[in-house]
Amino acid sequence: MKIVSVETLQDCRYEELGVVTGNTIQSKNMFADFGQGLKSIVGGELHSYTAMMEKAREKATQRMVDQAVHMGADAIIGVRYTTNSIMAQAAEVLVFGTAVKYK
Repeated sequence: MKIVSVETLQDCRYEELGVVTGNTIQSKNMFADFGQGLKSIVGGELHSYTAMMEKAREKATQRMVDQAVHMGADAIIGVRYTTNSIMAQAAEVLVFGTAVKYK
């Protein structure tokens, strides 16, 4: 499945099938969160949070791709990611784009 952030595919004929989305909400366990809280005092990257968000993006992207495959899509264009804080220790990752089928 081709996934791109551009709004159109050059030199390619396709039909738009509709918007596809994928999301996930992730949280850290309290023991990992405690350790990261201590790390934030001295500064630096919070590696376990970075890894958590990478996994969340992968999971959200796979859900979007699954939806596009179900629609019969060949590609997803105009892909965008957004994140939202749901509560103190939880974040949502949402990805969306337009599913297209080549002609």
